[in-house]
Amino acid sequence: MFARTGLDDQAFGTFDCTLNPIEIEEITSRMEANALIDELSENLTQMALRAGRTILKVYDTAFDVGVKGDNSPVTKADKLAEDIILKDLEKLAPDIPVIAEEAAAAGIIPDVGDRFFLVDPLDGTREFVNRNGQFTVNIALIENGRPVHGVVLAPVTGRLFLAAPGMCMEFSAPRSEPIPLAVSDARRLQTVAPPEAGLRIVASRSHRDQATDDLLTGYKVSEIIAAGSSLKFCLIAAGEADFYPRLGRTMEWDTAAGQAVLESAGGIVTELDGTGLRYGKEARGYDNPAFLAWGRAPK
Repeated sequence: MFARTGLDDQAFGTFDCTLNPIEIEEITSRMEANALIDELSENLTQMALRAGRTILKVYDTAFDVGVKGDNSPVTKADKLAEDIILKDLEKLAPDIPVIAEEAAAAGIIPDVGDRFFLVDPLDGTREFVNRNGQFTVNIALIENGRPVHGVVLAPVTGRLFLAAPGMCMEFSAPRSEPIPLAVSDARRLQTVAPPEAGLRIVASRSHRDQATDDLLTGYKVSEIIAAGSSLKFCLIAAGEADFYPRLGRTMEWDTAAGQAVLESAGGIVTELDGTGLRYGKEARGYDNPAFLAWGRAPK
């Protein structure tokens, strides 16, 4: 559960007139976070934290690496983390179907309707294997084709991003039990306009290709930031980057939670023709077309 560290006792009427505008904005943001974090967000966050702790236990060992049918790597950590999340989701919402990466790789994909969960228990397994810390736990709730709740946790750095309707927050997550998150430590996220010097591009650490480089020649670029997993969406949400183009193949569980975070912070994710990136694409086998993720809509 979230620890609310005295914020429930504060009220706008108690603000001292000597507080400067930055202090008032910070206190207001914390109070808003306290009100907006709902039961579903708390539960999804705790699932991600439990999965993240398990992943780190494997990360600190000499683990084996297997290969799935699509030639992507898989480890014990992927499977253990997914087991934790699936069991927790079954308890929390037994009537809502779940599409999870490792289960899908084994051919277990339930029929889904307008509401379902997407889970990538260890997004960025290549980054995990390379031990660079650029991997995440992703959990998202889809409603009517859109990701409306999302949690992205980077277990190594402890950065945890939480998205819900009308709210996008970043927390510093503890690595050990007990694991409450203090709302007083939360930072509300909002995308920013690109700097005049040019776009800060965030690109895949493991999957960048020539087509992406060719696309970028059409933009004024000030910096290219290499990042793994769904952290690319989250860096834009946090105002640390501006644009993430992805022309190669991704799966819905790779992107749903990160898209929820980015869009809740004011960003957009579209296909190349400008239509919003949607979910539940059974006819495509739940993969995504090429897409563009922006902090602010291009003019």
